[in-house]
Amino acid sequence: MRNNKKMHLAQFLMHSPTYHSLAMWRHPRTAYSSLSWDRPELYQHIAQVCERGKFDMVFFADVSFISDTYTGSLEPAIRYATQAPAHDPIPLLSWLGAVTSTIGLGGTFSISHQQPFYVARLWATLDHLTRGRAAWNIVTSINHNESANYGAELMEHNLRYERAEEFMEVCIKLWNSWDKDAVVMDRERGVFADPAKVRRIEHEGRFFKSRGPLTVTRSPQNGPAIIQAGASSSGRAFAAKYAEAIFAVQPFADGAREYYADVKGRMENAGRNPDHCKILFGVQPIVGRTAEEAREKQAFHNSLVPVEAGLTILSGHLDYDFSRRDLDQVMEHSPEFAIQGLAKTYSKVANKQLTVRDVAQMHGQSVSLPQIVGNPEQVVDQLEAYYQAAGGDGFMLSPIYTPGAIEEFVDMVVPVLQRRGLFRSDYAGKTQREHLLQDS
Repeated sequence: MRNNKKMHLAQFLMHSPTYHSLAMWRHPRTAYSSLSWDRPELYQHIAQVCERGKFDMVFFADVSFISDTYTGSLEPAIRYATQAPAHDPIPLLSWLGAVTSTIGLGGTFSISHQQPFYVARLWATLDHLTRGRAAWNIVTSINHNESANYGAELMEHNLRYERAEEFMEVCIKLWNSWDKDAVVMDRERGVFADPAKVRRIEHEGRFFKSRGPLTVTRSPQNGPAIIQAGASSSGRAFAAKYAEAIFAVQPFADGAREYYADVKGRMENAGRNPDHCKILFGVQPIVGRTAEEAREKQAFHNSLVPVEAGLTILSGHLDYDFSRRDLDQVMEHSPEFAIQGLAKTYSKVANKQLTVRDVAQMHGQSVSLPQIVGNPEQVVDQLEAYYQAAGGDGFMLSPIYTPGAIEEFVDMVVPVLQRRGLFRSDYAGKTQREHLLQDS
């Protein structure tokens, strides 16, 4: 085992009928009725299963638009449920916190059309409600549809990250505006909090002004743990400065190795301990009792994804209309693509030339997450091989149906990981940050 460190595992979710797999809502093993995708009971059950599996966190991605990028119409996105509809996941975190005690609870919240004071207040409150288990995936808008929903124009890529830097700076100041020991609750003297330990921040910058202090007392983690998923150079720089966990999409180990070395190197250059940020590579596990059963599951799942559905979600994520491209044309990088890191990954993966059709199919099946297929021992073999070859600190798991695929991984794969000494047998701490720092 690389440096004898144990893997970290997180469960990828969305408050939506589809996540990375556009087959999910169609799959006969996806739960309906009382455990439908729009009911909180489904996610409470999943969180409890993942806590039993000793995962670092359950993590909700989010999008706040329905894409019309493909063909210029909403119709394909609505027809194929390409991460649409997507209900707000943030209220769910409190529901999950009420039925779990230890597992981290992460969510995506875009800053592009928000003010730091509200966001700092929201996440400090969630950190209190979950007793220090909150994790915030900080993102900026990537699609013109999202900006249009807020009556704005999509901001230029580098400018978005400059704004994000200042946004994060203001949030940190606000979280620090209450000292840890500010609340004294001296009933005899009638002093709830020491005024000398609460201060204004008086921030005035290029993008924001905020007087402070925050109206929320210092939370257990002093604000949430910070997650990032930046793939571009600007995104990697932001993640290296602030992130405590990074969710990365790399279909092949060579790309993952480059990403891991680059981000960890940036952290060292920024004066941070590289071990204080865990890079979790996305995978889509497909587990069977036998290898044959797993391959049958994979083939059936993949058959449920129409190519047009893949083109629809690919167009939405890259904010580029792929109806303009010949399906049999080789996928080439373009500066018009919104997510530059993902686009470069697709145009140059494992020295293979992929067609637009190939890429659309991959994107519809798993958004290019590698499918890890086999019986429990084989799945662990593949995870360990990727882990050793690519570097990285663990995996973000994305299911092909819910909740069964998650239950299967916890019940069948986690025990093998634990027997091999690759994964924790119990939590060493109580907060999200403590889980991420646990390496043995």
